[in-house]
Amino acid sequence: MKGHVYSSTLLATSGVILMAMGLYFIVLRPALLPEDLRYMHASLTEIQAETPGLLEWLPKVFWVLGGYIFATGLLTLSIALTTFRTGVRQPAAIIALAGLSSIGGMVIVNFLIDSAFKWPLAGIAALWASALALSWFEGRQRPFGQQLRGTPTGGM
Repeated sequence: MKGHVYSSTLLATSGVILMAMGLYFIVLRPALLPEDLRYMHASLTEIQAETPGLLEWLPKVFWVLGGYIFATGLLTLSIALTTFRTGVRQPAAIIALAGLSSIGGMVIVNFLIDSAFKWPLAGIAALWASALALSWFEGRQRPFGQQLRGTPTGGM
């Protein structure tokens, strides 16, 4: 097998999907979704009456959140196309922690609030996890110490 090409492709795909999700949060996501209102056991009218500034404030929160999601995707894409391909172990550990703390946390919260997006998000997390599993498998296919594309042997 010629390196971590398949796992890198899966991870790069995860990064692009996160970038698109970040743009969705910045440009298209409404202040409150139907599942938000369900979770709060409140109607939009009640929210507007009790907290009149909330619907103006929330989009700004989602702009910031979207920026972080986009940045996570961009960095994931960058790592997938560079160091992750080399088979060095440290990027895989960093990607695993980043995935758990970003898309992993988002999936958990979306299941807790019974979001309509819980399964698509779980699919993105599964794609991320598949890239890591495939990276491990690809690494086992190479003789010990062999690096890819002329990279020096040894660790980071």
